[in-house]
Amino acid sequence: MRILITNDDGINAPGLQVLEEIAAEIAGPSGEVWIVAPAFEQSGVAHCISYTHPTMIAELGPRRFAAEGSPADCVMAGLHDVLADGRPDLVLSGVNRGNNAAENAMYSGTIGGAMEAALHGLPAIALSQFYGPGNVRAEDPFEAARVHGAATVRRLLDHGIWDSEADYRLFYNVNFPALPGAEVRGLRVGRQGFRRETSFGVEPHVSPSGRRFLWVKGGRQDIPTGPGTDAQDNLDGYISVVPMRADLTAHDALDAVTAALGDAVE
Repeated sequence: MRILITNDDGINAPGLQVLEEIAAEIAGPSGEVWIVAPAFEQSGVAHCISYTHPTMIAELGPRRFAAEGSPADCVMAGLHDVLADGRPDLVLSGVNRGNNAAENAMYSGTIGGAMEAALHGLPAIALSQFYGPGNVRAEDPFEAARVHGAATVRRLLDHGIWDSEADYRLFYNVNFPALPGAEVRGLRVGRQGFRRETSFGVEPHVSPSGRRFLWVKGGRQDIPTGPGTDAQDNLDGYISVVPMRADLTAHDALDAVTAALGDAVE
């Protein structure tokens, strides 16, 4: 199996090394793991692409490339340049430092990389490691992902739905709970949650030169999001799996909006 991996924390991020281990186990001794990751951290860029300027790419070692762009840029670089001789069988993005559950998914460059692969018709999985009291001070905060990552990916490959003929094909968002590997309670499939009464915001600071700057800051990550949702499953000690599509249509509202608006033009 030929696997392309990327992330949004950057080519030197510890989570990428965890993902290399996961990918190597999935690929097997006769497989290939190719890395095309951002040269610098790209957290929060979502599905951004560098449409108005070029992306410099450099080969750092065998099957290892750094690109000055977003995770989606890296996937395109991998597909159309680095691996132009043959597409990968699978694209993995992560393992992100911090969760990409609930509303975080909308900002996630990790998910953006997987989404770009799905738009190119490839099977793709985004993987993230929740940080919390159970692991933030641990010697290996990625232990849950390291211990359970390969088995989770293999389970998705063997039993997940991979609708390769769909216009917007499925990809998967996986989050590992903030626990040691031995304390993970299992795996649950659910929907994307929403943390109420918290959100991203900005915090103003004044520099020594008197200039005013705004730092983007996140809200609390331990807010329950309700049964059957990703962040809640993580807080309850489970690996969460959410099937996703790049199609942003609110299908549940189509009939009601059609009935309300009709086809009249005023």
